[in-house]
Amino acid sequence: MHEGLPFDPIAEAHRQWVEHGWGDAADGMAAVTSLMRAHQIAVSRAEAVVRPFGITFARYETLMLLYFSRRGALPMSVLGSRLQVHQTSVTNAVDRLESAGLVVRRPHPDDRRSTLVEITPAGRELAERVTAELNTRVFTDPGLSASAMTKLVAVLRAYRKDAGDF
Repeated sequence: MHEGLPFDPIAEAHRQWVEHGWGDAADGMAAVTSLMRAHQIAVSRAEAVVRPFGITFARYETLMLLYFSRRGALPMSVLGSRLQVHQTSVTNAVDRLESAGLVVRRPHPDDRRSTLVEITPAGRELAERVTAELNTRVFTDPGLSASAMTKLVAVLRAYRKDAGDF
């Protein structure tokens, strides 16, 4: 981890935007840039927790979708749509999880063209251990007050909805 800067570079960029005559775009630039930097911080914190378990956050999310599913199994296509990623990314994550013994692929009982991905007992156990660590080290105290978190989630939900995310 690097040492923090003695000033806010996004605030400085905002000032420069205004000074250069782009004031109508300065707030949007600052919002988008702040969101992107916050994303980098959040990903870095989460990846630092999951890495010692031998998985990435994307693989953790895949495990958790399966963990929460009623039967512990979902079709590959459903995983892709719920994770909101390209099917190639799902295949890669499932390949890695399968080689680690955390999931298995099974033929779909009702659709011969589809493959189910099922969490194994080892995958379920790992999902629980990783979740406990993420809850303790990241999610319980992400560095914002409860009211700030509620406001942030609402603002980001509106942003995502406007973008057609759901």
